[in-house]
Amino acid sequence: MVTAAGSDDPEASALPILPYLPELIFGLVAFGILYWVVAKFVVPNLEKAYAERTAAIEGGMQQAEKAQQEAEAALREYKAQLAEARDEAARIREEAKEQGASIIAEMRQQAQTEANRITESATKQIEAERQQAVVSLRSDVGKLSTDLASKIVGESLEDQARQSGIVDRFLAELEAGNVRPEVVGSQVDGSAAPEGQGN
Repeated sequence: MVTAAGSDDPEASALPILPYLPELIFGLVAFGILYWVVAKFVVPNLEKAYAERTAAIEGGMQQAEKAQQEAEAALREYKAQLAEARDEAARIREEAKEQGASIIAEMRQQAQTEANRITESATKQIEAERQQAVVSLRSDVGKLSTDLASKIVGESLEDQARQSGIVDRFLAELEAGNVRPEVVGSQVDGSAAPEGQGN
């Protein structure tokens, strides 16, 4: 209890704001022990956790930067491959166009050659058939004209040499377009007259 300043009590003369000395010593010792425990065990663990966290963050940042650099490198490589693929595709298209044009030209050439061969073969066949028709027609006309002349003259014209000469002369004049019916009759009569006179 606080007494007046003039009292003789020794306890009353002590300052009221100073702590009790045993409590002060006990508090300082407890604070020292607590400080030592914190400094010995807690702070190193906190520093270790902080360092690990910092290392993890820095490592994550480095990994992120490395991943970004790798992504950029992959993007550059992809763009280069894409450009190369486009160039290759353009080159293949050009080669395909050139090969297509070459194949078309070759096929046209083969078709033209085949058409020429077919035309030539057809021309030869037509010419052969025409020659065969002319020979057959000569034979038929010669036989018919001989038979007709034989009937007109009334005697046989079987002599091969005479028949061949008459037929050849008749066909030559027929091809020349100079044959008239009366001329044919006179030729047949004229050629047959000597034989009639001879008989």
